[in-house]
Order: sequence, then structure tokens, then C-alpha cells
Amino acid sequence: MPERSERFAARAERELRREVLIEPLAELGLVAFDGPNDPAPSLVLEGDRVVELDGRREQDWDVLDHFVARNGIDPVAAREAASLADGEIARRLVDVDCPRAELVRLSRGLSPARLARIVTMLDPVELMFALKKLRARHAPANQAHVTNLKENPALLAADAAEAAARGFAELETTVGVSRYAPLNALAILVGAQTGRPGVMTQCAVEERLNLRLAIQGLVTYAETLSVYGTEAVFVDGDDTPWSKALLASAYASRGVKVRFTSGGGSEALMGESEGKSLLYLEARCLAVVRAAGSQGVQNGSISCVALALALPGGTREVLAENVLAAWLDLEVASGNDAIASHSEIRKTAKLMGQFLPGTDFVTSGYSSMPRYDNMFGGGNYDSHDLDEWLTLQRDWQVDAGIEPLAEEDAVAVRERAARAVQVVFEELGFPPVTDEEVALAATCLDSRDLPDRDRAADVLAGDRVLAEGISGLDVARALERRGLGDVAEAVFAMQRQRVAADYLQTAAVIDADGTVRSAVNAPNDYRGPGTGYRLEGARWERLRRLPHAVDARLLGAPPPREPLLREVGEARALDTPDDVVIAVGPAFAGALGETINGLAHADVLAAIVDGVRDGGAAPRVVRIRRSADVAFIGHDGARLAGSRVAVGVQSKGTALIHRADLQPLDNLELFGMAPLLTVESYRQIGLNAAGYALGRAVSPVPTLLDNYARAKLIVRTTLLHAREAAEVVRGVPAVEVEPIAAPTPA
Repeated sequence: MPERSERFAARAERELRREVLIEPLAELGLVAFDGPNDPAPSLVLEGDRVVELDGRREQDWDVLDHFVARNGIDPVAAREAASLADGEIARRLVDVDCPRAELVRLSRGLSPARLARIVTMLDPVELMFALKKLRARHAPANQAHVTNLKENPALLAADAAEAAARGFAELETTVGVSRYAPLNALAILVGAQTGRPGVMTQCAVEERLNLRLAIQGLVTYAETLSVYGTEAVFVDGDDTPWSKALLASAYASRGVKVRFTSGGGSEALMGESEGKSLLYLEARCLAVVRAAGSQGVQNGSISCVALALALPGGTREVLAENVLAAWLDLEVASGNDAIASHSEIRKTAKLMGQFLPGTDFVTSGYSSMPRYDNMFGGGNYDSHDLDEWLTLQRDWQVDAGIEPLAEEDAVAVRERAARAVQVVFEELGFPPVTDEEVALAATCLDSRDLPDRDRAADVLAGDRVLAEGISGLDVARALERRGLGDVAEAVFAMQRQRVAADYLQTAAVIDADGTVRSAVNAPNDYRGPGTGYRLEGARWERLRRLPHAVDARLLGAPPPREPLLREVGEARALDTPDDVVIAVGPAFAGALGETINGLAHADVLAAIVDGVRDGGAAPRVVRIRRSADVAFIGHDGARLAGSRVAVGVQSKGTALIHRADLQPLDNLELFGMAPLLTVESYRQIGLNAAGYALGRAVSPVPTLLDNYARAKLIVRTTLLHAREAAEVVRGVPAVEVEPIAAPTPA
């Protein structure tokens, strides 16, 4: 058996290798796009009536064909699109001079197979560009998940409030036990409106229950209307396109915003893909969604994302789904909610397709709590990742819908939301929310930190919400009676919004002042560089000021409290063979007082001096003032040393051993990894310098390495070096210095 490579073995243990990557298997629908069994596009009209769709005549249609042909095709647009080649339409998708409205109009004349074939022509960068151009609403937004395993109302409210305060425009909860749904809906309604008025909420439960909660004013949107790309999967779910359209109309008639859910891979997962590709089946789903009159869709493989990513081109296919939805003039909640990969690199690479161009909702559920409490099956990103997400926004100057929030502000809004739910439970006669629960909800990590509740009593309270018709208005009155008038007003305002129903428009979100922004009054107007939504002005100032970002003026080692070195005259070259110069930088023990890893300059200097002495040589300290470069500091010192050997030390701690006959950028030993140097390291450097000076065989100081040092410390390095460079005086000679003795205690 051949010997294994240890490097291959190490890679086999990486997180990525916990996943299964497969070759396409078209007969099972396991192919991302351009499947060999996908139908050739066709759209035949007799008058204004569609009689053939994607290779099938009317008598051979399934329910999806019938629904799309009768409700989703514009014959005028179809005739225009028929005169255009696929390549021409694809070019228009990425042509800044072709307006979005024209493309949306053309999409109404394209069959599902042709839609899929055209977007397949775009590479990943072109898909992102098309998505930026086709997004319905002017500015991106984001949605959060709010759940916990104990279904604790105080913690639900606290997480909802923090998510709202962080800028999420929508919040979604779900339940482990359906009878908890009314209480969970109530908790995130109160929490969301405490965090920021206008945040929309939903409870992902069975449709009839969800609609009932909406009618009672406890939720304001829904996205649980699933559609599929084959008739067999619809039948398996006891649904049809018409039943889904009727349900969407039922929501809308009660002033509830609704979007459908679809996503590549669901048909393959359920064993009824008809051997078609993920993208073609998703194109059929989206054609059904538009034909049903929905304002939007949650898509991008969603819960099947790991299946899509197992296939070649899977990430590209997911992005193409989002582009298709936007092209069809639908609000796009672009997935990024279910775990896509164990690999952090792969997860983030997938995210960038939606993050950079921006979508109406960059995630259809960012876990606002730790993954442990995510009852949606684990989020792609959770509360542990907030700083990284915010930093990515700052890195790219991209708005992905999340705002910075200081720790004290987060704790305060969490406590207030938990207190508000406590008040509502008291007023409605529900099982009490204790002061302990309120306090812990404000500061805990996850639900394991909270005490168990009486679950039987809670589900009975949930039953009461439905039996007694307890509504959002009742919740507002309870809050008003207990002095929480601002939260009461925000909850009541959501009831007014439901009556006005302005947020039923495509891609609607609600600002804190109650203004609805949608594709109607805030459309995406991107038409090339300098147009469309730009992260700038006050919004950019807000998103760039992260709580963990620091003022550069405050970084860097502080100067010593008292002077450490005294100049004793211009440094002269000596000829004594045991003279070893310790050359320090212009800011050493002056403008700066410690190295990059916090070692006091006094201790560093003492260690080098001791090392030189212990090696049998005579140390002499000089300050080089003409340069802050460690190579020249050390080389200048060597030219002054009687032994022609010197130690050079920058103020930030970088050091070397130099010899006068070498070129300045050459040296005997270089110690560039200053953050890892200790006092003992500097003593050994001095010892070796003495050995070189006296002609002994010297074993180099062991090399230390930290591959993350640059990322961790480059800012601090830059600032320290800038301070040293500011002390440089060009053309002046080195000066000899000596330590100032500390005063003797009285």
C-alpha cells in the first residue's frame, strides 16, 4: 500500500470534507442547469391563446402548464420576445442602458424553459450585475429568525427587539409545538415594536393557523406558501397552483403581505423531479408565483441549498434563481437562511452572490440568536456572526440590511422588550413572566440560561388567544394601561398598516415613522455607474461606525511616564574589538515606551545589554535619528561598533543583528516577528551579537512564526511605525545614550 501524504490526510479532516459532492445524475434531477431532459423552449399562440408551452401541446399539459399558460403569459410580450434571440435578451440583462421595466415586460412573454436558458448564459459576475439592476426595491433590506428551544416569551421578545434595533425589516418565528404559535407571535410582535416601530412579523405555521393569527393582528406577513416545479409534488402536498393562489388572495384580503416559497432541489429531494434540472423546475415555480399575482417569493434553493451546492455549478444556479425571480418583477427574499456548508469559506462565497448586488431581503432569515436556539434547522449565519457581517458591509461599502448596535443599547432594548411582554402576560392573565426571566433574557447567551416554564400552562394560554380572539388591539391596550405608551402606539400602528394595506405592494418595508417603501414609491432605478442605491451619506456613516472599531489616535504604545534615556553626545566609531552597539530607533524610550506586544522598552534594552555582557562583549547604546528602518538602524550601529557588529531595534520591537561589511538590507539574523519576542528572546539576541563580535560559532536564535500576526497587528504596526517615522531627523548623526537611573527610594 503506498504511503499517504500527510498533507492530503490533514485536508481530509477539514470541515469541507464532512460534505458529499456528487457528479450530476440527470435522471434523478441532480443537475444544476442545462439538464439533458429539460424541454426545448417553445411558446405557440393561436390568436392570444397559448396552445403550446415548452414542447407540449395543450392536451398534454400538466397543472403547472395550464396555470402558467392561462394566467402568466402576456401575448403581446410573447410576440415581441419571439423576435429576439436568446443572446440579445441576455445582453439586455447586463446592459446598463436597457431599463428594468423593459426587461420585466419582456419576461411576461417568455416560457419557463426559455427563462432558464437565457439566465444560464450569464456567468456569476453577470448574474450579480443583473440582480443589482433587477432588484425591485431601491434599497436592500434583511429578515431575521427569532426562535428558542424553550419557546420562552421573554427571550423571544428580547431577541426580536434586538433584531429590530439592528435594522432587520422583518422577523419570523416558528414553533416546536403548534399550540405555542399564538404566544410566540404575540411575543415577537411586542418585541419587534419595542426595538423599532414598523417591523413586520410572521409565525411560520400551518396556513390556516397562520391566517387566523393574521386576522387577529398578531402577524403582518406570511411566506409559507410553497410551490413546486412538478405536478406530482403539488399532488403529494394536496395542493394545486389554484389553491395556492386562492390562499394568497385570502391573506391579501385581510391586509397581510404574502410571498411564496420555492427553491431548486425540492422536487429532487421529494423524488419527483421528472429528471429535469434544478433551474428549469425553479423557473416553472416562479412562473406560477407570478401568474398567481403574488408580490414576491422566498427562493434560492432555501432548505435544499446543501443539495444544490453538492452539484457542479450549484452556487451559480442558486444565484440564477434569484435573478429569475427579480426579472419576473417579484420581491426576492434570497435564502442564505439554511446552512449551506460546513466550510466557512464556502458559506461566505455563496452569500456574496446576494450580498454584493443586494436583494430585497438578503436573507430570508438571519438567526438573531445562537444556532442552538434556531428552530428553523440551524441558520447559515447567527448571532455569533454579527460582527463579521457588519465588518463585511464596512469592507465592501455595501448595505446588507444590518446596523451596528452598542452592547449597552442592546441590553437595554432587550430588557425593555422582555418587560413589555411580562406586562402583557400579566394584563391578559397568562402564566407570569418572572423578573428573573426578564433579567436573563436581557443578557443570556441562549435559552439554556433561562429557567423552565410551565409548558402546559403556556399552551393553554395560547389556546385562549384563539378561543377568545385576543388581538393586536388587545395587546396595545394592555401596554397602554401599564405605561408603555410608545410600544402600545407602535403595536396599534401595525393594526392601522394592515387596514391601509400599503405594504401589500411589491417589496414593501415600513420605516420607523410608518412610511411604507416599496417598488411602487421607491423603485430600483439603477442605470449604470453613479445611479441606483449607493451606500453613502448618513447611512454609510452609521454602518461604518462599528462598536469594535477604535479611534486610530488612541492606538499605539504610550510614551514612558519618565524619560528612560539621556543623550551623552554624538556617537563615535570605536576600534575596540569587543564593542557591540545596541542601536535603537528614533522613538525608542522617547515618543514610544513599549513594543507591539507590550514589553517595556526599559526591559527590552536591559535584556539586550545583559545578553551582550553575558556573551563577554561590551554593550554601548546609540540612538539612530536619521531613519526608522530597522535595516539602516542596525547597519548604522554596526558601522559605529568597534567589533563591527550591532543589534538594531525598532521601537515596535522588530530587531536584527547586523555587521558593517554587509549590505544594509542584508544581515546576520533578522527577528521580524516582534509580537512573539519575549524578554528572554532579546537577551538571546544580545548573547548572539556578542558571539558574532568575538568570532565564536553562533547558533541562530530560533525562528518564531505566527501566520495571523499580520492580520491581527498590521494596523497597530502601521501606527507605531508612523510615530517612529515622525521622530526621524534626516541627515543628523547618531547620538550615544545611556539609561537614566531610577531615583533611589527615600
